[in-house]
Amino acid sequence: MEVQAITRYARMSPKKVREVARVIQGRRASDALELIRFIPRKSARLIAKTLKSAVANAENNNDLSVENLVVKRALIEEGPALRRYKASARGSALPRRKRMSHIRIVLSDDPKAS
Repeated sequence: MEVQAITRYARMSPKKVREVARVIQGRRASDALELIRFIPRKSARLIAKTLKSAVANAENNNDLSVENLVVKRALIEEGPALRRYKASARGSALPRRKRMSHIRIVLSDDPKAS
């Protein structure tokens, strides 16, 4: 059985979040949480929050045990981008895109699923 959790509109670029998400894919959920705890990045905190939510969904909604859960997928999708302008040389302005991410973590109780 698969369980998922989604964090939408996380104010961090998808490229930065994907670097951490690749580390936890295919690992047991408890090992992934331990591993993320030692990664000193904002994206690691965002992924840890989503992973804890997915584990809670599995325990409360589907009566699955944490020991059997494996991170099947950690998808980082691109959200909307805030368009801002920054002052530049000679009185001009240059555009800046402040990107957002949607973090989706899918857990499975099947060890062969990853």
